[in-house]
Amino acid sequence: MALRQHLGYERPMQSNSAVKVFAALGQETRLEALQLLAGAGEAGLAAGEIARRLNIAQATLSDHLAVLSRAGVVTSERRSRSIIYRANSPILKDLQEFLKLVSDDMN
Repeated sequence: MALRQHLGYERPMQSNSAVKVFAALGQETRLEALQLLAGAGEAGLAAGEIARRLNIAQATLSDHLAVLSRAGVVTSERRSRSIIYRANSPILKDLQEFLKLVSDDMN
């Protein structure tokens, strides 16, 4: 809940919040990283493992993860010398609800 408040997210997700998320996901590498993290579940993945799986440099990945973090779609936690990233399920569920509302409005 604190992250949602910090980023200005409310239920249902407001348009300006959705724009932040869509902007972050509007790049192929970031979308692929989020898909990896969503598949990893609560265990998450270390930044180095994400870079290895996506076959990109860690510095490049760091920039992408920073964008995803600012948009609120991923969270991170330092564990020893690694940073573990996870998909932020509550925000992704909010986005799903937002899209459903938009879709319902079309009918």
